[in-house]
Amino acid sequence: MTQEQIDQFITVNGNKFKQADLPQIKAQLEAVSELRANELLAAPFKSPSMMTLIAWLGGAFGIDRFILGQLGLGVAKFLTFGGCGLWTLVDIITAMNRTRNYNMDLLQKLL
Repeated sequence: MTQEQIDQFITVNGNKFKQADLPQIKAQLEAVSELRANELLAAPFKSPSMMTLIAWLGGAFGIDRFILGQLGLGVAKFLTFGGCGLWTLVDIITAMNRTRNYNMDLLQKLL
């Protein structure tokens, strides 16, 4: 990737990753070919703040888990109505970190 594309990627997606991971991400992006650059720029990374809101509003139904691709946990959370609220509360607190981990895993798969 060119430096301009790396800067564009960080500008658009920087808040979707842990700040401590950004130097590593920049280094990995430098080795990416031009063909893969457009795919990375269009990748569907999730917004941590939006996932927190979704966990707050629909967490009892497992919607946050379904969006992150955790189908089994989403079904379990739905059937237990968010673990009677306790699981939902934990997921609201941890939603940002879980989303950033999801985004990092997605980036590693795309690289």
